[in-house]
Amino acid sequence: MAVDAARFSLTPSPRTRRRKLINVLMQALATLAALAAVAVLALVIGSVAQRGASALSWDFFTKTAVTFGQSGGGVANALVGSLVIVALATAMAVPVGILIALYVSEFAPPRIADLSRLVLDVLNGLPSIIIGIFVFGLLVIGSGQAAWKGSFALAIIMLPLIARATQEVLALVPSSLREGALALGASRWRTVLGVVLPTSLGGILTGTVLAIARAAGETAPLLFTTSIAANAVTWDPRQPVLSIPYDIFILSESADPADHARAWALGFVLISFVLVTSLTARLLLVRYRKKLEG
Repeated sequence: MAVDAARFSLTPSPRTRRRKLINVLMQALATLAALAAVAVLALVIGSVAQRGASALSWDFFTKTAVTFGQSGGGVANALVGSLVIVALATAMAVPVGILIALYVSEFAPPRIADLSRLVLDVLNGLPSIIIGIFVFGLLVIGSGQAAWKGSFALAIIMLPLIARATQEVLALVPSSLREGALALGASRWRTVLGVVLPTSLGGILTGTVLAIARAAGETAPLLFTTSIAANAVTWDPRQPVLSIPYDIFILSESADPADHARAWALGFVLISFVLVTSLTARLLLVRYRKKLEG
């Protein structure tokens, strides 16, 4: 009995106490690392907002840049240009990305599915400037720049993000839903379109929002495809348009301190857009997970 009592003693051993101490230490380090990341983000946002606050005004959002020697001006053409480019890129990338994910997840043989995932991962890791040079050689040389060509370059960047995010979401859909639809006599494609796709819509929207946030801040592809633009607001995708990242680059290179303030203000606008879209994606993801758990 004494041996059994010693063997099953509730008093923690030195090894157990050491493991608990290490566990608490690692949790504290992880918490400090997370707080450090949040602090860096807050520092960046606060610094950009402080430097660009003096340039934020109604004219900043509604007027275009002034000519040399004048004061004031705004970035309306850059805001509209980025809206046109990103919206068109989203329209290009979302349908193709979802179709790729549906084929790879639901219909493709295992070898083709693995190869497709590898290709998407490699495409996701390509530097954006390489994509810009590729589109420049494919579409710009011989015909000039245009907003839709910049959108095509951004769509290539967004495509693997949307496709891989959609694949991960489709993998979360319970197989019982597919089996139930097939047992009721629905065909495979009808099951995918009527059951699987609507169930994963929230996760697909989350991946799309994150892809839009990344594409909105890309500069290198736009340098080759839509950087020589007139100082005017245009909604025509067939014409070159100014974009927010490229305008930040131009304003930061200016010798006028007022242009530097406008660059900081435009950077704050871009950061705010990315922050809002990222938070929206996270909220949609949480809602989608709760829906699946329910």
